[in-house]
This record gives sequence, structure tokens and C-alpha cells, in this order.
Amino acid sequence: MKAPLSWIREFVDLPAELTTEHITDRLTALGLKLEAIESPGSEITGPLVVGRVLTQEPEPQKNGKTINWCTVDVGDANGTGEPQGIVCGAHNFGPGDLVVVVLPGGVLPGGFAISARKTYGHVSSGMICSAAELGISSDHDGIIVLPEGVAEPGDDARPLLGLDEEIIEFEINPDRAYALSIRGLAREAALGFEAPFRDPAARDTPAADGAGHPVVIDDTEGCPLFVARTVSGFDPTAPTPDWMVQRITAAGMRPISLAVDITNYVMLELGRPIHGYDADKVTGALRVRRAEPGERLTTLDGTERELHPEDLVVADDTGAIGLGGVMGGESTEISDTTTRVLVEAAHWDATSMFRTGKRQRISSEAGKRNERGVDPAITEAAADRVVELLVAHGGATAEPGVTVVGSVPERTAIETDVDLPARISGIAVSDDDTVRYLRAVGCTVTVDGGRLSAVPPTWRPDLNDPFDLVEEVVRIVGYDQVPSVLPTPNAGRGLTREQRLRRRIGRTLAASGCVEVLSFPFAGEATFDALGLPADDPRRSTVLLANPISSEEPGFTTTLLPGVLRQAARNLSRGRNGVALFETGAVAVADGPVKAPIYGVDRRPSEAELEALLDAIPAQPLHLAVVLAGEREPGGWWGAARPVGWDDAVGVVRRLAGELAVPIEVRSASLAPWHPGRCAEILTGGVVIGHAGELHPRVCAAFGLPARAAAVELDLDVLMAAAPAVAPAPSYSTFPVAKEDVALIVEETVTVAAVEAALRDGAGELLESVRLFDVYRGEQIGEGRKSLAFALRFRAPDRTLTDEETVSARQGAVAAAAAATGAVQRA
Repeated sequence: MKAPLSWIREFVDLPAELTTEHITDRLTALGLKLEAIESPGSEITGPLVVGRVLTQEPEPQKNGKTINWCTVDVGDANGTGEPQGIVCGAHNFGPGDLVVVVLPGGVLPGGFAISARKTYGHVSSGMICSAAELGISSDHDGIIVLPEGVAEPGDDARPLLGLDEEIIEFEINPDRAYALSIRGLAREAALGFEAPFRDPAARDTPAADGAGHPVVIDDTEGCPLFVARTVSGFDPTAPTPDWMVQRITAAGMRPISLAVDITNYVMLELGRPIHGYDADKVTGALRVRRAEPGERLTTLDGTERELHPEDLVVADDTGAIGLGGVMGGESTEISDTTTRVLVEAAHWDATSMFRTGKRQRISSEAGKRNERGVDPAITEAAADRVVELLVAHGGATAEPGVTVVGSVPERTAIETDVDLPARISGIAVSDDDTVRYLRAVGCTVTVDGGRLSAVPPTWRPDLNDPFDLVEEVVRIVGYDQVPSVLPTPNAGRGLTREQRLRRRIGRTLAASGCVEVLSFPFAGEATFDALGLPADDPRRSTVLLANPISSEEPGFTTTLLPGVLRQAARNLSRGRNGVALFETGAVAVADGPVKAPIYGVDRRPSEAELEALLDAIPAQPLHLAVVLAGEREPGGWWGAARPVGWDDAVGVVRRLAGELAVPIEVRSASLAPWHPGRCAEILTGGVVIGHAGELHPRVCAAFGLPARAAAVELDLDVLMAAAPAVAPAPSYSTFPVAKEDVALIVEETVTVAAVEAALRDGAGELLESVRLFDVYRGEQIGEGRKSLAFALRFRAPDRTLTDEETVSARQGAVAAAAAATGAVQRA
């Protein structure tokens, strides 16, 4: 919002000694962010004076152009008192007119220096200026002719043209629509400096008599108040007064015609958008309604628009003639033949205006104010002000009859504790000051004991709850007065069990060479297709999002693998030889089609509503995903690089389980996206907690990974539930270990895990460890069979084992393996 400082001072008695910087600093502290301070005449230097044209002699030139050789009285401004001889190419002035003259030595905007020079056979000593040459408008049609009596020849022309004016520009927050007007800025200045404020909207208006232009409101929610006034005998050729042009231009708008300029001027002055119709083009009563299906309207910008059934329109007997509060229609536009003007001042629903503007892609100064909320109480005053200016400057006559349909919406009182601003901000604000400040912003305040009731003013639709009142008090006192107080933390209880376990998991994975990544937790059918999941796989059943980031991934993911696989492929494509990535995060497990209820934000949900909301939230277990691809161990002078294998994935799981002191069982399984026969399911306590192994070749190809890439996905909630809060400390024996190796021949279908489990069961409590160190297949043991060689280590905590004890434990282990798996000891 741009505003000349002199215009603001018209409505607030600011001390004369206040500089522009002091004023803008205080307004910024109140919440109106300063964007710029401009001075239109800052680029003009040297003598710029008023001159009176004494003679004007037209002189045709060979090029077909006619110039005027003029003598101009500039008083004593030239140092001699003699008239200046000036060549001018404009023709909209004559002898006796007061004009603006820049004398030799002056510099105009753009660095254009003026000097006495010979042109068209004369020495031209200066320039008679147009508004465009002075940088105050884009009008090149002619030079500036000043009204008679405003100044004498030789007087400084800057004050007359507003070139000594300072214009301040503020960035206005969307909730402060009242500040998009001189009225609002002046009110803020009065608030900041505790200066007297004169409300330009405080005026006596004629009473509504129902004799004006008829108006019908079909949609009172979209338009609760509509005022109509009519003037006749308007002169469409009447010029806009220079002072009005200057102010409109300074505010960043373009002068168009007197009628349009007056409505824009009042909008800038009061903040209330006004629309004017050519009354002779309006047929029948004005009707406010929603657009009809298929209805079309050509707006003032010449665009034919198909209207939406939710668009509010103003219509007459011929159909829609304007988008209410956004833009008028071309059919009733004021033109250079308009002599009767129908003035519309209406209050529109802000939400409806915003949606209409977005749908129709219209951005206008009126729409920008209406969609933010305008003071409804000044509707009649704004219409009366427009009528007043049309009569004063357009020669019009106000027709009898004032139409007012509807009423000003009532504001609801806000109830709160009177000391709430002091408690929330920490500033020592007394109860009396709180009441005084709220009344200063326009609230009607009553206090009963420690309770305060405040009815916000009509121009502040943003004040709706107690904390809005807190903000008003604090911004007046000053945000710089809020004390810097370090909060006193409560006594800590340390990390929770889950936090300790999650940190241990992260450290273990990092020690295994893995790097943590974060991915978007969304998935779609294409994602599951790339993973090779069957059509009936429960992981395809996702919780759909109401407003997904991507339509291709509309559901909350049920697996973390896609995100980690994509990140692994991205890193490999950037030149990495091998990657080891992991991610921990929640997945959503859909348990039937449950739709979450949506409640309003005007109150706290009831207990029943909260329970219904919580019931709609799906289970969200914590998962871990690990992806290994490319080289697991780099190559060098010591040997060739070792590629990732399925056993690396299982190894990561074993190391993690060991760090958490959770016993796990690993056995063969088949599950997408892993390769059949190279997939292991991980169990603890007989419960499957995840899978590990080599990815299917088609999955590797779909995600752009090298062949034989491996992956892990575990349910960390189950894994952590099985872990002790504190891992048991390792125990060590000072007695020697007894080493025994055993080779067992089993069928090819028997897993290593099954044989190992049987050996552990049969060995008893003396067994310290068991490790597979060799697998043999060949003619010596027969087709379809394999030899598994295990290293058994026995130790007692309190003695040295005898040979008999070691042999007995070894034989027990072999016997258990034979009974459980059909193993035969290899000779």
C-alpha cells in the first residue's frame, strides 16, 4: 500500500517535528512492514518554477511539424526578471496560462539536463514541462496547465505538483485489510503516537427511504449489505482534479476518467471498494445471486468468462452484469457518453470473493480488499462520499432516494481474563492499560472482576479469539519489551527405553558401514509393481491421502524399501562403486476402509470426537530398511573388490540382533521383492520380524540397481520389544576352550539354520559357540546331498573341561542333529 504522507496527516494530528523515518519506524513496530520511502521529485534538481505564457507564435516546419515560439514570464527566477524565450511542441495551452517551466541548469528525471540551446531557429532557454517529463504520470498528450490563482510567476512549482511529497509504501499482511486505505494507516499512526484521529468515514448520510434504485439480495450470506445511490447530469468530459490525479498516481494507480477516478479515490481513502454503473444501461432491479449454470459474463478487462455456480454476481433483467466485489461487466461500463451513474457500495463475504477471484484468475484492487475483509459499517458513508465528489467535480445532481438493503453483521464479544496479555507476553501490563489499549484499537470493552469482554470493531475481522487481543496489546506496548527469559527445564528422566534402543540400532548400522537416509513415505501402484508384489499382497493396501503431493503416489507407504532403493540407485549413478544405506520410519498398515472425520477449528473436539479420530488412525509400526549394492569391500593392491551378496544382508541382521541381545532364527523363505531361494525370514520367539537377502533381478532392473543387490526390512517395534532394556554384560572364563569340529552330511533341502539349532540344543550348556566354516558338495557324498562343517567351542566357567566332558557334549550335539535333520556324521 502506497500512501502520500500529507494524505495521512489530513486525518491524524501528528506532531510537526516527527520525521518520515520516525513515523515509518513506529508503524513498522505496530506490524505494518515498511517497503520503501519515495519522493517523486527527488530526481529533479535546479529551478522548477511557475511561468505565465505571454506570447505563443505557431511556426510550421519543413518536416510537417508545427512548433510554438513562446515568451514566458518566470518572475525573478531567472535572475533578470525578463521573459524567457522557449520553444515548445505542445499545443494544449495559450497566452495567459500558468505552466511549469524548468530553467537552464535544471535536471529532469533520467538525468536529462536542461540548457539554453538553439533549436528551430531560436535559442530556447528552458522547457515547458508535461507530467510525463516530470515523472509524475505517463501522460504525454500535453504540458501541465495550472489552475488560475494557485501561484504567481517565479514561484516554486514543486509543492503545486506534489513533487515535495514523501510517499511511504507498506507491505500489508492479509489479515490487516483495514490498512489498505489512508483511513487505516492514519488510524494506526494515531494509535502509535496517541494523536487525535479524525475518521473520514464519520459523516452524516441521508436516511434510506427505499426510493432509490431497486435492489434484491437472494444470497444474504454472500452479500449481507448493499447500498445504491444515483446521480444524473454528470459531465463525462469533466477532467479529474489535479490533486486527485496526484494522489491516485502516488498510490500506484492510473487515472482513467473522472467517474472511475472518484471511485478509486474513495477506495484508497476509506478502504471500501465502490463500483459505478452507467445507470441508463441497467435494466430493472439489481439482484445479487449465485451464477446460473452455463452463465457467461464479459468483464471490464474484455474477457468473456464462464461463471461457476458458486460465483456471486450482480444481475439485472438481462442477466449478470458484474462479478460481485471482484470486477464489473462490460455491458454497463461507464463511458464517455455516461450522464447517469449508479453507485454501488456493497459488503461481500471475504471467502466467497477470494474463491471467485482464484477461479476466474482475476486480480484487482477491489478484489484484493474484499477478499481480505472490509469494514461493513462505512458502506453508506463510502457511497455518499462518491456522490459528493461526482456532484462537486462532475457537475452532477444527486437523485432523491437511497437504497439500503441488509444490515451490518454483528460482531461477537470475546471473553478472556483481563491479565491474559501480561501472562502470555511476560510484560508488566496493568489491567487498566490492557483495557485502554484495546479501546484504542476500537474494541468496546467491559470488565467484570478479573474477566474482560471485548467486542472488536467492524473494521477488524481478524480479531476473533483472546490471543488476538493479546497480540493487539503487545504490539502497542512493543515487541521489543517482551523480556528474554530462559525457561526453566523440568528435571530430566533421561532417555526412554525406546530412545536408547533406537540409538543403539543407529550406532550399530553405522558401525556396519551403513549411512542413514530419509525418503518421502508415499507409494502408488507403480511402486508396488516395481517391487514385483502380487496383486493380492497386503502391502498393496495403503491408506490414501486426501491431498497427496503426487497423484502417482497417493497412499502412505507400507514398506520403506522403495525410497531406500531409489536413493541407492541415485548414489550409484553419481559414480559410487558401492552403497550401504538404511532408513528407519513408520509405515501405515490399513485395517479396512476407515475414513478420518474432519472437525472445525473453532473449538476443541469432544472426547467422543477425539476417540473417533484416533480410531481412524491406522497402525503405524516402526520399520527398518537396509539396501546394499555394488561393492561391499573395495579392491586394491591387496586383491579384487568383493561384491555384495545375500549373506551381507543377513550379516547386518545378525550383528544388529547381537547388539540388542535378541536371539533370532534365520530360515529360508520366498517373498517379493527378494529372489526366491536367496531370501531369509528373520524370527525371534517364533514371530517373523522381517526378511533379508538378495533382490530379484527384475526389481534391480526396475530401480536401476546392479544385479545381486541385497536388502533387509525389519519390524523394529517387535525387535525392540524382545530386547532387554539394558544388554547383559558379556561374561568371560579364565579357563581354556575345548575345540571340536564336526562334519555332517544332510539332504540338500535341509537348511544350515536347522542343523545349527539342533547342534545347540544337543550340546548343552557347555557350548560357547558354533560356527559353519565349510560347505562341500561332490561325488564322495552323493548327488542331492551336502556336507556342513561346524566349529564347536566348549568352555566351563569354573573349571577346565575333561576330554570325557568334551566328547560327551560333542556326541550329544551330533545325536540331536541326526534326530532333527537326518544328518550323518562324515568320516
